[in-house]
Amino acid sequence: MHKRDDLAHSAAVMYYVQDQTMDAIAKEFGVSRATVSRLLKHARDSGLVRITVAEVSRGTDVLGRQLERTFGITAHVVQVRGAASEAARLEQVSKVAASVLDTLLEPGTILGFAWGSTMTELARHLTPRRVPESVVVQLNGAGSARRSGIPYTGAILNSAAEAFGSQVVHFPVPAFFDYAETKRAMWRERSIRGVLALQAQATVAVFGVGALYGTVPSHVYSSGYFDEEDYARLARDNVVGDVCTVLLREDGTWADVEMNSRATGPTPHELSRIEHRLCVVAGAHRTPALLGALRARAVTDLVVDELTAKLLLDRAEGL
Repeated sequence: MHKRDDLAHSAAVMYYVQDQTMDAIAKEFGVSRATVSRLLKHARDSGLVRITVAEVSRGTDVLGRQLERTFGITAHVVQVRGAASEAARLEQVSKVAASVLDTLLEPGTILGFAWGSTMTELARHLTPRRVPESVVVQLNGAGSARRSGIPYTGAILNSAAEAFGSQVVHFPVPAFFDYAETKRAMWRERSIRGVLALQAQATVAVFGVGALYGTVPSHVYSSGYFDEEDYARLARDNVVGDVCTVLLREDGTWADVEMNSRATGPTPHELSRIEHRLCVVAGAHRTPALLGALRARAVTDLVVDELTAKLLLDRAEGL
């Protein structure tokens, strides 16, 4: 093999077999991360690496069709070993979701990207592929009273932007304002209006659902975004979770939830204007929030683990 083939082969082994990051490979080779990305692309293009996707089991195929009929979406059900940990479940779903997201991107795509534990994992599994003239725009603010949110969201968005060779646009506002009037004032600022306008032009959006309850609380509920008074309001409003930090009930209603007047993410109505809305969900504790998101028409494409898919269908029939 030529020297480039040798390097590409070594990089591919480290990335695909040894599960090392592109940053670690770049450090080992003494090159830039972009060079590693190009080596991995060369490995795929030249046939050194061949990626195949296993056929789904008949059970997951049936579940997918049931979800599509029930909710009018495109569904991808991921078979995960029953005894798998929550982390392993999220990893398997995120790998499939990264592949699905790749199929939705084309030159000039404006990709709305949310944040959270699911998006963090998905960003790890994006396969580098240049998407010319593409933009990755942050969908919802991330700051709280304790932190700016910038390092956290920056790492997620930058991973996506680097994978696709995209321009990245951040949304420098908190996840929730303390006062609704502050949000209204900020939404009049030209710099904020520019980001909102870009979000409105998105043709693809990718997000998870946050779960208010369960054994694994979502990032927005476990990282100091709410105080005790806020939680009391959420309980009174029967909130079960959120999409892009817009709070939802299980029946899909959200407009009259008081705290949404302070939320900075796009509402389900605003999301509905985006052609492809990819929702990625792993974990049974997210089922009520996912049902709310589907009933709010926030989703067109869903990647979900098999157990959660079954619970979702059962819950939908019983609601």
